[in-house]
Amino acid sequence: MNDTHPTAHGVLQTGDGARYVKQLVSHLGRRSRVESTGEETVIHLTVGSCALRTTDRALHLHAVGDDAEGLATVQRVVGGHLERFAQRHGLRVVWS
Repeated sequence: MNDTHPTAHGVLQTGDGARYVKQLVSHLGRRSRVESTGEETVIHLTVGSCALRTTDRALHLHAVGDDAEGLATVQRVVGGHLERFAQRHGLRVVWS
């Protein structure tokens, strides 16, 4: 995707980011293409993609949509699943 596509950055404040990425890949990987390197995991949806990187204290997300509606869908699908997985800890993805 090129620079003309809408993007958003998200953060989930957690020290368990790798666990959430693994859970997300297991869940979404059944229907979506997933690429993973040692540092980054990218989930490709039909309307865009989301790159995930973990640090000691956070899970960082970089969502890209084919258009504004696609971006909203990527945020809703990826962010929504992460929030459901982290629900018992009261964690939320903060998008900017």
